[in-house]
Amino acid sequence: MSSGVEAEIALDAAVVLSLGMNRALGAAAGAAGRGAEALAALTEARADARAAALEEARDYHRVLLEVIDRNARIAVLTDARERHGAEITLPDPLMPTGQPISELTDWSEAAGIALDTAERQMSEQIAASVAARVFDLPAAGLVTGAQATGRQAAGAEAVLPAERPEARAAAEETLARVVARLLPDATAAEISSVGEAAAQLATARTAGEVEGLLTEVRIRVQAANQRTAERRAEAARLAAEEEAAAQAEDERRYLLDSVTAAFGELGYEVDQGFETLTAQDGTVTLTRDGWSQHAVRMKVEHAEHSAGPSSHATLRAALVRTQAPRNEEERRIDVEREQEWCATFEAARARMAGSGIHSDVRWRLDPGEQQLPVAPEARHTRGRAKPQAREQRQERGH
Repeated sequence: MSSGVEAEIALDAAVVLSLGMNRALGAAAGAAGRGAEALAALTEARADARAAALEEARDYHRVLLEVIDRNARIAVLTDARERHGAEITLPDPLMPTGQPISELTDWSEAAGIALDTAERQMSEQIAASVAARVFDLPAAGLVTGAQATGRQAAGAEAVLPAERPEARAAAEETLARVVARLLPDATAAEISSVGEAAAQLATARTAGEVEGLLTEVRIRVQAANQRTAERRAEAARLAAEEEAAAQAEDERRYLLDSVTAAFGELGYEVDQGFETLTAQDGTVTLTRDGWSQHAVRMKVEHAEHSAGPSSHATLRAALVRTQAPRNEEERRIDVEREQEWCATFEAARARMAGSGIHSDVRWRLDPGEQQLPVAPEARHTRGRAKPQAREQRQERGH
Protein backbone atom coordinates (compact mmCIF):
# COMPACT_ATOMS: atom_id res chain seq x y z
CA MET A 1 0.00 0.00 0.00
CA SER A 2 1.52 3.32 -1.02
CA SER A 3 1.95 6.38 1.21
CA GLY A 4 1.87 4.26 4.33
CA VAL A 5 3.59 1.78 6.54
CA GLU A 6 4.03 -1.97 6.86
CA ALA A 7 4.92 -3.63 10.14
CA GLU A 8 5.33 -7.17 11.39
CA ILE A 9 3.41 -7.60 14.63
CA ALA A 10 3.55 -10.43 17.13
CA LEU A 11 1.90 -11.29 20.42
CA ASP A 12 4.15 -11.68 23.40
CA ALA A 13 4.49 -15.23 24.77
CA ALA A 14 2.76 -14.15 27.97
CA VAL A 15 -0.28 -13.04 25.99
CA VAL A 16 -0.40 -16.33 24.09
CA LEU A 17 -0.18 -18.29 27.33
CA SER A 18 -2.79 -16.12 28.99
CA LEU A 19 -5.25 -16.68 26.17
CA GLY A 20 -4.64 -20.42 26.22
CA MET A 21 -5.11 -20.66 29.98
CA ASN A 22 -8.28 -18.58 29.96
CA ARG A 23 -9.75 -20.83 27.31
CA ALA A 24 -8.67 -24.03 29.12
CA LEU A 25 -10.25 -22.74 32.30
CA GLY A 26 -13.32 -21.37 30.64
CA ALA A 27 -12.22 -18.03 32.08
CA ALA A 28 -12.71 -19.46 35.57
CA ALA A 29 -12.28 -16.84 38.25
CA GLY A 30 -8.98 -17.00 40.08
CA ALA A 31 -7.06 -19.40 37.87
CA ALA A 32 -7.17 -17.03 34.90
CA GLY A 33 -5.17 -14.67 37.06
CA ARG A 34 -2.05 -16.68 36.28
CA GLY A 35 -2.15 -15.44 32.71
CA ALA A 36 -3.00 -11.93 33.82
CA GLU A 37 0.02 -11.89 36.13
CA ALA A 38 2.30 -12.94 33.29
CA LEU A 39 0.79 -10.27 31.05
CA ALA A 40 1.21 -7.60 33.72
CA ALA A 41 4.87 -8.60 34.00
CA LEU A 42 5.40 -7.28 30.47
CA THR A 43 5.58 -3.79 31.92
CA GLU A 44 8.07 -4.77 34.62
CA ALA A 45 11.34 -2.91 34.38
CA ARG A 46 13.26 -5.91 35.70
CA ALA A 47 13.74 -8.63 33.12
CA ASP A 48 14.16 -11.31 35.81
CA ALA A 49 10.70 -10.54 37.23
CA ARG A 50 9.17 -10.84 33.79
CA ALA A 51 11.01 -14.09 33.06
CA ALA A 52 9.94 -15.60 36.39
CA ALA A 53 6.28 -14.69 35.85
CA LEU A 54 6.36 -16.11 32.33
CA GLU A 55 7.97 -19.36 33.48
CA GLU A 56 5.34 -19.73 36.22
CA ALA A 57 2.60 -19.19 33.64
CA ARG A 58 4.13 -21.84 31.40
CA ASP A 59 4.29 -24.36 34.25
CA TYR A 60 0.70 -23.61 35.23
CA HIS A 61 -0.49 -23.99 31.64
CA ARG A 62 1.34 -27.32 31.31
CA VAL A 63 -0.30 -28.67 34.48
CA LEU A 64 -3.70 -27.42 33.33
CA LEU A 65 -3.37 -29.42 30.12
CA GLU A 66 -2.44 -32.50 32.15
CA VAL A 67 -5.54 -32.08 34.31
CA ILE A 68 -7.70 -31.70 31.19
CA ASP A 69 -6.12 -34.87 29.75
CA ARG A 70 -6.83 -36.83 32.94
CA ASN A 71 -10.44 -35.63 32.97
CA ALA A 72 -10.84 -36.80 29.36
CA ARG A 73 -9.48 -40.26 30.25
CA ILE A 74 -11.85 -40.47 33.19
CA ALA A 75 -14.77 -39.76 30.85
CA VAL A 76 -13.65 -42.45 28.37
CA LEU A 77 -13.16 -45.10 31.06
CA THR A 78 -16.44 -44.20 32.74
CA ASP A 79 -18.23 -44.88 29.47
CA ALA A 80 -16.31 -48.15 28.97
CA ARG A 81 -17.10 -49.25 32.54
CA GLU A 82 -20.81 -48.81 31.90
CA ARG A 83 -20.68 -50.64 28.57
CA HIS A 84 -18.78 -53.63 29.98
CA GLY A 85 -20.30 -53.68 33.46
CA ALA A 86 -16.81 -53.67 34.90
CA GLU A 87 -16.15 -53.30 38.60
CA ILE A 88 -13.40 -50.70 38.72
CA THR A 89 -12.86 -47.55 40.73
CA LEU A 90 -12.17 -44.30 38.92
CA PRO A 91 -11.01 -40.98 40.37
CA ASP A 92 -13.42 -38.08 40.36
CA PRO A 93 -12.76 -35.39 37.73
CA LEU A 94 -11.13 -32.19 38.95
CA MET A 95 -12.40 -28.75 37.98
CA PRO A 96 -9.52 -26.24 37.95
CA THR A 97 -10.66 -23.14 39.79
CA GLY A 98 -7.45 -21.49 40.88
CA GLN A 99 -5.79 -24.24 42.91
CA PRO A 100 -2.03 -23.89 43.52
CA ILE A 101 0.15 -25.57 40.93
CA SER A 102 1.37 -28.07 43.55
CA GLU A 103 -2.19 -29.22 44.22
CA LEU A 104 -2.93 -29.64 40.52
CA THR A 105 0.33 -31.52 40.01
CA ASP A 106 -0.34 -33.91 42.92
CA TRP A 107 -3.86 -34.64 41.68
CA SER A 108 -2.66 -35.17 38.12
CA GLU A 109 0.03 -37.65 39.18
CA ALA A 110 -2.31 -39.59 41.48
CA ALA A 111 -5.07 -39.64 38.86
CA GLY A 112 -2.65 -40.90 36.21
CA ILE A 113 -1.62 -43.85 38.39
CA ALA A 114 -5.24 -44.63 39.27
CA LEU A 115 -6.30 -44.51 35.63
CA ASP A 116 -3.47 -46.82 34.53
CA THR A 117 -4.57 -49.30 37.20
CA ALA A 118 -8.24 -49.01 36.26
CA GLU A 119 -7.46 -49.52 32.58
CA ARG A 120 -5.46 -52.65 33.34
CA GLN A 121 -8.16 -54.03 35.64
CA MET A 122 -10.85 -53.44 33.04
CA SER A 123 -8.85 -55.27 30.37
CA GLU A 124 -8.30 -58.16 32.76
CA GLN A 125 -12.00 -58.35 33.57
CA ILE A 126 -12.93 -58.32 29.91
CA ALA A 127 -10.42 -61.11 29.31
CA ALA A 128 -11.73 -63.16 32.25
CA SER A 129 -15.28 -62.75 31.02
CA VAL A 130 -14.31 -64.03 27.56
CA ALA A 131 -12.45 -66.98 29.09
CA ALA A 132 -15.39 -67.79 31.35
CA ARG A 133 -17.78 -67.95 28.41
CA VAL A 134 -15.39 -70.09 26.36
CA PHE A 135 -14.84 -72.67 29.09
CA ASP A 136 -18.42 -72.66 30.44
CA LEU A 137 -17.37 -71.13 33.75
CA PRO A 138 -20.00 -69.49 35.99
CA ALA A 139 -20.09 -65.85 34.89
CA ALA A 140 -22.66 -63.92 36.91
CA GLY A 141 -20.39 -60.91 36.41
CA LEU A 142 -16.93 -60.11 35.21
CA VAL A 143 -14.24 -62.14 37.02
CA THR A 144 -10.47 -61.98 37.15
CA GLY A 145 -8.20 -64.49 35.48
CA ALA A 146 -7.23 -65.89 38.88
CA GLN A 147 -10.88 -66.36 39.83
CA ALA A 148 -11.58 -68.12 36.55
CA THR A 149 -8.66 -70.46 37.07
CA GLY A 150 -9.83 -71.18 40.61
CA ARG A 151 -13.33 -72.05 39.45
CA GLN A 152 -11.98 -74.41 36.81
CA ALA A 153 -9.76 -76.10 39.37
CA ALA A 154 -12.80 -76.50 41.62
CA GLY A 155 -14.37 -78.98 39.24
CA ALA A 156 -15.66 -77.48 36.00
CA GLU A 157 -15.82 -80.23 33.39
CA ALA A 158 -12.86 -80.19 31.00
CA VAL A 159 -13.56 -79.76 27.32
CA LEU A 160 -10.04 -80.63 26.29
CA PRO A 161 -9.09 -84.34 26.64
CA ALA A 162 -9.78 -85.55 30.19
CA GLU A 163 -6.40 -87.22 30.38
CA ARG A 164 -4.77 -83.82 29.92
CA PRO A 165 -6.58 -81.43 32.30
CA GLU A 166 -3.43 -79.33 32.50
CA ALA A 167 -3.90 -78.46 28.83
CA ARG A 168 -7.26 -76.90 29.61
CA ALA A 169 -5.82 -74.84 32.45
CA ALA A 170 -2.90 -73.71 30.32
CA ALA A 171 -5.18 -72.75 27.43
CA GLU A 172 -7.44 -70.82 29.77
CA GLU A 173 -4.53 -68.92 31.35
CA THR A 174 -3.01 -68.11 27.97
CA LEU A 175 -6.34 -66.93 26.62
CA ALA A 176 -6.88 -64.65 29.61
CA ARG A 177 -3.38 -63.22 29.22
CA VAL A 178 -3.81 -62.60 25.47
CA VAL A 179 -7.27 -61.03 25.74
CA ALA A 180 -6.09 -58.88 28.68
CA ARG A 181 -4.01 -56.97 26.15
CA LEU A 182 -7.21 -55.73 24.53
CA LEU A 183 -7.60 -52.01 25.10
CA PRO A 184 -10.64 -51.17 27.24
CA ASP A 185 -12.07 -48.70 24.76
CA ALA A 186 -12.28 -51.30 22.00
CA THR A 187 -15.70 -51.36 20.38
CA ALA A 188 -18.34 -53.97 21.13
CA ALA A 189 -17.88 -55.37 17.61
CA GLU A 190 -14.13 -55.75 18.13
CA ILE A 191 -14.58 -57.48 21.47
CA SER A 192 -17.19 -59.75 19.88
CA SER A 193 -14.74 -60.64 17.11
CA VAL A 194 -12.13 -61.63 19.67
CA GLY A 195 -14.75 -63.61 21.57
CA GLU A 196 -15.78 -65.51 18.46
CA ALA A 197 -12.19 -66.61 17.84
CA ALA A 198 -11.75 -67.53 21.50
CA ALA A 199 -14.96 -69.57 21.48
CA GLN A 200 -13.39 -72.04 19.06
CA LEU A 201 -11.04 -73.18 21.85
CA ALA A 202 -13.95 -75.00 23.46
CA THR A 203 -13.88 -77.57 20.65
CA ALA A 204 -10.10 -77.97 20.35
CA ARG A 205 -8.86 -81.52 20.84
CA THR A 206 -5.16 -81.25 20.17
CA ALA A 207 -2.35 -78.98 21.31
CA GLY A 208 -1.84 -77.90 17.70
CA GLU A 209 -5.46 -76.79 17.40
CA VAL A 210 -5.21 -74.89 20.65
CA GLU A 211 -2.05 -73.06 19.56
CA GLY A 212 -3.54 -72.21 16.18
CA LEU A 213 -6.71 -70.81 17.73
CA LEU A 214 -4.75 -68.81 20.32
CA THR A 215 -2.73 -67.34 17.46
CA GLU A 216 -5.94 -66.25 15.79
CA VAL A 217 -7.08 -64.62 19.04
CA ARG A 218 -3.75 -62.78 19.25
CA ILE A 219 -4.17 -61.53 15.70
CA ARG A 220 -7.67 -60.24 16.38
CA VAL A 221 -6.57 -58.55 19.60
CA GLN A 222 -3.72 -56.86 17.76
CA ALA A 223 -6.06 -55.74 14.98
CA ALA A 224 -8.57 -54.38 17.48
CA ASN A 225 -5.83 -52.53 19.35
CA GLN A 226 -4.50 -51.11 16.12
CA ARG A 227 -7.93 -49.75 15.19
CA THR A 228 -8.39 -48.41 18.71
CA ALA A 229 -5.01 -46.68 18.55
CA GLU A 230 -5.97 -45.17 15.20
CA ARG A 231 -9.23 -43.86 16.68
CA ARG A 232 -7.34 -42.38 19.60
CA ALA A 233 -4.85 -40.75 17.26
CA GLU A 234 -7.62 -39.35 15.08
CA ALA A 235 -9.45 -37.99 18.11
CA ALA A 236 -6.21 -36.40 19.32
CA ARG A 237 -5.61 -34.90 15.87
CA LEU A 238 -9.09 -33.43 15.70
CA ALA A 239 -8.78 -32.09 19.24
CA ALA A 240 -5.43 -30.52 18.38
CA GLU A 241 -6.88 -28.92 15.27
CA GLU A 242 -9.84 -27.60 17.24
CA GLU A 243 -7.51 -26.24 19.92
CA ALA A 244 -5.25 -24.63 17.31
CA ALA A 245 -8.22 -23.00 15.61
CA ALA A 246 -9.57 -21.72 18.93
CA GLN A 247 -6.15 -20.37 19.91
CA ALA A 248 -5.75 -18.67 16.54
CA GLU A 249 -9.18 -17.05 16.85
CA ASP A 250 -8.45 -15.88 20.39
CA GLU A 251 -5.14 -14.38 19.27
CA ARG A 252 -6.75 -12.74 16.26
CA ARG A 253 -9.51 -11.23 18.37
CA TYR A 254 -7.09 -10.04 21.04
CA LEU A 255 -4.88 -8.46 18.41
CA LEU A 256 -7.71 -6.69 16.63
CA ASP A 257 -9.34 -5.52 19.84
CA SER A 258 -6.02 -4.11 21.01
CA VAL A 259 -5.43 -2.34 17.70
CA THR A 260 -8.96 -0.93 17.82
CA ALA A 261 -8.47 0.29 21.37
CA ALA A 262 -5.07 1.84 20.64
CA PHE A 263 -6.31 3.96 17.74
CA GLY A 264 -9.63 4.68 19.44
CA GLU A 265 -7.81 6.15 22.43
CA LEU A 266 -5.96 8.42 20.00
CA GLY A 267 -9.17 9.84 18.54
CA TYR A 268 -9.80 7.58 15.55
CA GLU A 269 -13.04 5.86 14.65
CA VAL A 270 -13.31 2.50 12.94
CA ASP A 271 -15.94 2.98 10.25
CA GLN A 272 -16.13 -0.75 9.59
CA GLY A 273 -15.84 -2.76 12.78
CA PHE A 274 -12.83 -5.01 13.00
CA GLU A 275 -15.19 -7.96 12.83
CA THR A 276 -15.10 -7.37 9.06
CA LEU A 277 -11.59 -8.81 9.15
CA THR A 278 -13.24 -12.22 9.18
CA ALA A 279 -14.84 -11.52 5.81
CA GLN A 280 -13.81 -10.23 2.41
CA ASP A 281 -10.22 -8.97 2.37
CA GLY A 282 -10.09 -7.76 5.97
CA THR A 283 -9.58 -4.04 5.25
CA VAL A 284 -11.00 -1.40 7.60
CA THR A 285 -11.16 2.38 7.47
CA LEU A 286 -10.02 4.76 10.22
CA THR A 287 -11.37 8.29 10.31
CA ARG A 288 -11.42 11.13 12.81
CA ASP A 289 -13.05 14.47 13.46
CA GLY A 290 -11.63 17.24 11.31
CA TRP A 291 -10.78 14.87 8.46
CA SER A 292 -13.27 15.50 5.67
CA GLN A 293 -11.02 14.40 2.80
CA HIS A 294 -8.70 11.90 4.44
CA ALA A 295 -8.89 8.42 5.95
CA VAL A 296 -6.58 5.55 6.79
CA ARG A 297 -7.00 2.18 5.13
CA MET A 298 -5.71 -0.58 7.38
CA LYS A 299 -5.36 -4.31 6.87
CA VAL A 300 -4.14 -7.04 9.20
CA GLU A 301 -3.02 -10.27 7.57
CA HIS A 302 -2.31 -13.23 9.80
CA ALA A 303 0.45 -15.68 9.03
CA GLU A 304 -0.82 -19.00 7.74
CA HIS A 305 0.76 -22.12 9.23
CA SER A 306 -0.65 -25.58 8.66
CA ALA A 307 0.99 -26.84 11.87
CA GLY A 308 -1.10 -24.61 14.11
CA PRO A 309 -1.95 -21.07 15.09
CA SER A 310 0.42 -18.19 14.58
CA SER A 311 0.87 -15.24 16.90
CA HIS A 312 2.43 -13.25 14.05
CA ALA A 313 0.71 -10.97 11.57
CA THR A 314 1.42 -8.17 9.15
CA LEU A 315 -0.20 -4.77 9.58
CA ARG A 316 -0.43 -2.52 6.53
CA ALA A 317 -1.79 1.01 6.78
CA ALA A 318 -1.94 3.91 4.35
CA LEU A 319 -3.30 7.42 4.46
CA VAL A 320 -5.62 8.02 1.52
CA ARG A 321 -7.71 10.83 0.10
CA THR A 322 -11.45 10.43 -0.24
CA GLN A 323 -11.43 12.78 -3.26
CA ALA A 324 -8.75 14.14 -5.59
CA PRO A 325 -6.92 17.30 -4.40
CA ARG A 326 -8.06 20.48 -6.18
CA ASN A 327 -5.11 22.79 -5.52
CA GLU A 328 -1.69 23.13 -3.96
CA GLU A 329 -3.16 24.11 -0.62
CA GLU A 330 -4.90 20.78 -0.35
CA ARG A 331 -1.68 19.01 -1.29
CA ARG A 332 0.06 20.89 1.51
CA ILE A 333 -2.63 19.68 3.90
CA ASP A 334 -1.90 16.15 2.66
CA VAL A 335 1.65 16.41 4.02
CA GLU A 336 0.35 17.69 7.36
CA ARG A 337 -2.08 14.78 7.56
CA GLU A 338 0.72 12.35 6.74
CA GLN A 339 2.88 13.80 9.52
CA GLU A 340 -0.05 13.59 11.90
CA TRP A 341 -0.71 10.01 10.91
CA CYS A 342 2.94 8.97 11.32
CA ALA A 343 3.00 10.43 14.84
CA THR A 344 -0.27 8.68 15.64
CA PHE A 345 1.06 5.37 14.39
CA GLU A 346 4.11 5.59 16.65
CA ALA A 347 1.88 6.45 19.61
CA ALA A 348 -0.37 3.50 18.80
CA ARG A 349 2.67 1.20 18.62
CA ALA A 350 3.61 2.25 22.15
CA ARG A 351 0.09 1.58 23.41
CA MET A 352 -0.02 -1.82 21.73
CA ALA A 353 3.34 -2.72 23.25
CA GLY A 354 1.76 -2.19 26.65
CA SER A 355 -0.79 -4.85 25.68
CA GLY A 356 1.89 -7.32 24.70
CA ILE A 357 1.85 -6.62 20.95
CA HIS A 358 5.30 -6.03 19.52
CA SER A 359 5.74 -4.40 16.12
CA ASP A 360 8.68 -4.15 13.78
CA VAL A 361 8.33 -1.60 10.97
CA ARG A 362 9.64 -3.19 7.78
CA TRP A 363 8.67 -0.48 5.34
CA ARG A 364 7.61 3.13 5.60
CA LEU A 365 6.91 5.92 3.14
CA ASP A 366 7.83 9.30 4.61
CA PRO A 367 5.40 12.26 4.35
CA GLY A 368 5.52 14.08 1.03
CA GLU A 369 7.40 11.40 -0.91
CA GLN A 370 4.47 10.86 -3.24
CA GLN A 371 0.92 12.01 -3.70
CA LEU A 372 -1.74 10.33 -1.62
CA PRO A 373 -3.82 7.75 -3.46
CA VAL A 374 -7.52 8.50 -3.87
CA ALA A 375 -10.00 6.03 -2.40
CA PRO A 376 -13.58 7.41 -2.63
CA GLU A 377 -14.93 4.31 -0.90
CA ALA A 378 -13.07 5.33 2.26
CA ARG A 379 -15.24 8.44 2.68
CA HIS A 380 -16.60 8.89 6.19
CA THR A 381 -20.34 8.17 6.03
CA ARG A 382 -21.41 8.60 9.65
CA GLY A 383 -23.40 11.57 10.83
CA ARG A 384 -21.25 14.63 11.36
CA ALA A 385 -21.70 17.45 13.83
CA LYS A 386 -20.06 20.00 11.54
CA PRO A 387 -20.81 20.86 7.92
CA GLN A 388 -18.16 19.76 5.42
CA ALA A 389 -17.48 23.35 4.30
CA ARG A 390 -16.66 24.32 7.87
CA GLU A 391 -14.31 21.34 8.21
CA GLN A 392 -12.53 22.32 4.99
CA ARG A 393 -12.01 25.81 6.35
CA GLN A 394 -10.60 24.33 9.52
CA GLU A 395 -8.21 22.15 7.50
CA ARG A 396 -6.98 25.26 5.66
CA GLY A 397 -6.41 27.06 8.95
CA HIS A 398 -9.28 29.62 8.58
